[in-house]
Amino acid sequence: MTKDIEQRGLYYEELELDTRYLHRPGRTVTEADNVLFTTMTMNTQALHLDAAWSAGQPFGQRLVNSMFTLSTMVGSSVAQLTQGTIVANLGFSEVTFPHPLYHGDTLYSETLVVTKRLSSSRPGQGVVTFAHTAKNQDGTVVATAIRSVLMWCKDSSR
Repeated sequence: MTKDIEQRGLYYEELELDTRYLHRPGRTVTEADNVLFTTMTMNTQALHLDAAWSAGQPFGQRLVNSMFTLSTMVGSSVAQLTQGTIVANLGFSEVTFPHPLYHGDTLYSETLVVTKRLSSSRPGQGVVTFAHTAKNQDGTVVATAIRSVLMWCKDSSR
């Protein structure tokens, strides 16, 4: 008989305050990623789709859709932190995009556990606040977000 190990995130008790979790590998963003995401979400913004028009704009080229950046930043944390251990995503605040992400940039994400408390209304669950940060390959911050989630406690997950 072999031993089975299933990849999972961390339970409420395993998340450590003031700990930064680095999510690797990074994700190099392609033109196809940007165009597909933009058109799938019905975002007709020329800054994402029209290379000729964007060349005449302040950044001189198309920008990666900021919602793709946000989704990839949070998505990169799932395997390490919340895979199978999250109950629900409660919300986002303080979302910023201080620098654009371009085709060919590599996105590296990290998450800091800011606060955590046991739920007063949902036994066996806890509320955790994450501060997500995404940087490009040069270390320039391209996105940040505060995210609140409801997490399972270790002995209550099912």
